[in-house]
Parts: sequence; structure tokens; C-alpha cells
Amino acid sequence: MPSGKTVKLVVFEALQFAAICAPLFVVMERFAGLMRDLKGGNDRTAYWLVVAVSIAYVTSVTLLVWAPLKYLILRRRRFITKIKQWRPAALAYVILCPLPCFALLIAASKVQVDAGQILDHFTELPVSLMLLCLICVDVVERIRPCSLTGKAGSSPGADFDMRGPVLTHLGQVTTVTGQLPHHQPHPDIPDTISQNGSTALPPTDTTSTTATTTSNIINGTPAAGARRYISQDTRRHSTPVRTYLYAPSPCPAPLRFLWSSDPRSEAFADSFLFWLDTAEMLRVAAEPRVFYSSWAIPVFVLAFLSTLRLAVDPRNPLGTWAGLVLQDFPFLVLRLALLGAVGAYVTPVLYVVKNLLVCLSYVYFTFLTRLLKRRSMF
Repeated sequence: MPSGKTVKLVVFEALQFAAICAPLFVVMERFAGLMRDLKGGNDRTAYWLVVAVSIAYVTSVTLLVWAPLKYLILRRRRFITKIKQWRPAALAYVILCPLPCFALLIAASKVQVDAGQILDHFTELPVSLMLLCLICVDVVERIRPCSLTGKAGSSPGADFDMRGPVLTHLGQVTTVTGQLPHHQPHPDIPDTISQNGSTALPPTDTTSTTATTTSNIINGTPAAGARRYISQDTRRHSTPVRTYLYAPSPCPAPLRFLWSSDPRSEAFADSFLFWLDTAEMLRVAAEPRVFYSSWAIPVFVLAFLSTLRLAVDPRNPLGTWAGLVLQDFPFLVLRLALLGAVGAYVTPVLYVVKNLLVCLSYVYFTFLTRLLKRRSMF
């Protein structure tokens, strides 16, 4: 009987392979039917030619690209072991499946515009299936390192849960100097009063005194030397330090089941939200005013560029920059152009505001805050 790891591996690989085949076959079959309808519907040569090309393409890329790449990844051979910040299987999927699908959608738009006929604008099934397979590949890559039967961190390498402690209390904690007792001069050592009214410290070995004082304060008993020579001026100007105390939030026992969560289930929701903007852009491309015009080419090209974010590992710090360059900024420019050229109802204003806020917040918190901080020092 096969083990659980073997079953999980077979299921994941079957899902990813099906995510390659299904969109290609559906889109190519619709394109073949479009070519048949453009020629009157009687000539089936073009239809079967496109179907044969689709079968040959899927077979060749599977044997020459996908299977060898999967073998290197699973066996951790050669350069694959050094790849940590991006996902080679996801990049290969984007090149092998979404790229030809978007090329066929552009070709379908161009063929119908040149022929002067409006037959099919490839709405719903091809686009939705392509996005669904894209999300499936993303979810599989996210939960692959994690066990499916135990806890989230039960398998080695399952460190995608980036949860931190929860802020439950905010208090003020004074400095170590402010927590020391009041100044009590030793009778054998006279105090030396300086001009500004503070007590001057006698020349001592600062290294040993600091180390001794720090160790004693940590243990809870300030040293005698600290009680003698800490000046009242230093103690008077000590300011409280605001600190954040982190602790697990209390949970009522009867409602504890409502507080339960798991990063493996959240990966599904995160993946759908991650591709929501791309799905909206493809919906815009399905509009007849866009699909049967020259705007179809930039819409599909930018939608494909946004799918390249799949190759970036979610834990990679470059993920935010890749999202800005590959999706938010190009989508913002394109949506503003569509609003001005096509009409106000072709794309929701909500996504325009989203792209604008993402771009402005990235520039402000990444660059302007550093510039303002440098200027405030002078």
C-alpha cells in the first residue's frame, strides 16, 4: 500500500499536469471552432488541424520540458538545489500554458476583426478555466511543503506560516536608570558638585563598573557603586520608554472553536485574492468593445505579465516589487486609458483606486519616509 507522501505527490503532480492540459485543449478547441465558422462551417480541415496541433504541443512540452524539470525538482539535482527565492515549476507553467492561451485569444480577436465578423469573444469558460488552473498551481506550490494530516509545522520546511504575536497590551516602562533608588552618598566618599549642579563621578574603571552594575541590575539587586555615583540630574531627565507587550489573547472556552485557524486553509483564500485583479482585467478583455478593437492586445499582454508573479516565492522580499511592476502600475495606466478611450463603464473605479493606492503607498513608505527622516535630522 503506498504511503501518504506518495499519494500526496501523485495527486499534486496530477493536478498540475491537468492544469496544463485543460486550458490548452479548451482554448484551442474554441479557436478551432472559430476558424471553422469563419469558413462557412462546412470545411472541417482547419478545425482538425488546430486540434492536432494542440495535441502535438501538449505531448511535446510534456516530454521535453515538464517531465525533465519535474524530475530535477523532485530529485533535487544540479542547479535546482540552489533555487530558494523563486519557483521554477511555476515559471515553466506560466510559459507553457498561459502564454499560448493568451496568444490564441489575441489571434481570435485579430482574425474576427480582419474578417469583419463577430462570432465568439471567448467569454466565461476559457478565461475562467485558465484562471482556475493558475490558482490551482499556486495553491499546490504553497501547501506542498506542509503535511496534510498533522499540524501546520509538522513537516520539515513548512515555514510559510509567518504569524507573529498578537498585540494585547500597551504600557510604559521606564528606563533602567529611572528604576534605581534615590541618590544616597556614602559617608566615606564625598560628592563633588559641578557647576551645573550635578554630581560628578570619580574616575573609575568604566568597563568593570558598567558590567558589574548591569549584571546586578538584571539580577534585581543594584550594586552599591550604582547607588553611590548615579547622579540626580541623570535620574531626573530619564524619560519613559513606550514598549509593546505581546501575549496570546484570552479566548472563552465555549467559543474557542471560533478562534481556530490554519495557514493551509488560508492559502486557498490568499491565492484567490492574489489573482482577483488579474481576473477583473480578463473580464474587461471579454467586453465586446475591448475584445473587437485594438485594445485587446495590450490588455492580454499585461494580463500575461501579471501571471509572472506566480514564479516568485511568497516569502521572497521581491514579491511586493514584482506586484508593483508587473501588475499594479501597468494596470493603473491601462485602466485610465480605457476609461478615457472606451468609456466609464468598461472597468470599475474600485480597481483604479486600488492600483493607485498600492503604487502611492509603496513609493511613500519605501522612499519618501527615508528622505523625510534624513531631512528631519538637520
